[in-house]
Amino acid sequence: MRAQLTGTPAAAGPGANRRDEPDLGHHGDAEATPGLVDLAVNVRRAPMPDWLADPLVAALGELAAYPDPGPARAAVAARHGRTPEEVLLTAGAAEGFVLIARALRDARRPVVMHPQFTEPEAALRAAGHAVERVLLDPADGFRLDPARVPADADLVLVGNPTNPTSVLHPAAQVAALARPGRVLVVDEAFADTTIAPGVAGEPESLADRRDLPGLVVVRSLTKTWGLAGLRIGYLLGEPALLARFAAAQPLWAVSTPALAAATACASPAAVAAERAIAAGLAADREHLVARLSGLPGVRVAGRPASAFVLVHLPGAAGVRERLRERGWAVRRGDTFPGLGPDWLRIAVRDPATTDAFTDVLAEILEA
Repeated sequence: MRAQLTGTPAAAGPGANRRDEPDLGHHGDAEATPGLVDLAVNVRRAPMPDWLADPLVAALGELAAYPDPGPARAAVAARHGRTPEEVLLTAGAAEGFVLIARALRDARRPVVMHPQFTEPEAALRAAGHAVERVLLDPADGFRLDPARVPADADLVLVGNPTNPTSVLHPAAQVAALARPGRVLVVDEAFADTTIAPGVAGEPESLADRRDLPGLVVVRSLTKTWGLAGLRIGYLLGEPALLARFAAAQPLWAVSTPALAAATACASPAAVAAERAIAAGLAADREHLVARLSGLPGVRVAGRPASAFVLVHLPGAAGVRERLRERGWAVRRGDTFPGLGPDWLRIAVRDPATTDAFTDVLAEILEA
């Protein structure tokens, strides 16, 4: 079996709860407590380039005026070959999921592909939706199988590349989920971390696809550029659909500094820098995978393609606690539907950090 369709407590309403249900509100920042080396959060930490820092500093002198999203919308639209009406700027990708859930309250059968980032389902449940899950199979490398999605699902959410599995699904398979009468939401928060030989841009991204009915692409500027605290992301899609989401959004939801960041990060220089960063990340990821693969009992899931790696390790919950005692924070896997206590997500870092981490992990496993 390559995937499994399940009902969840969401069918009983947003307040439903069960002791064995994953904690959808748990995120990596809860793991990365002060004093620990952070391998739990997937945000890149590096000096901010001048082309990004300078507009942010300049924006601080414009805070007396209300934010004007026009220039940023135009810049993001140009990056993706779209019109400004096909862009909705948001206070991070997470706000985008909330807007979708609230605006599409009339969805009859929402389906979320798991394991993936939990905020889409959490937002749907909070808005009163009864959510069904398609659980992808770890034995199959968590590969997407479009045939497993019910034909009458009118709202489908999938990540690409997927957090926490780091699997990059072929664009053709994701596109196969689109059809008239359905809203297909593709979370591409980590798309700018991916790279493939012979591909100039982001492999398997649907951000520039304007021919797929009901497609909504969710993007974030948090990860590569270290802007988690600024809260900036955006939605791409049909103008009429984005207008529904915008109607659910508070006035001036995106701050002036965040708009400046969106404009800067959409520039050709920024896109070129992203590609270079993604190439370096790929080399660092290969190093991490090689080190992890040499440890007893550790199995790397699928074919990692993003800024993190998912591993299966019997007794991972206890290992995670011992890692914390030794000064290392990794992301627990049991809060993701479809995983459990024997899974850990590990952020890709530089080779020196990876070597130090895997040395400690090896000592724990050999004890």
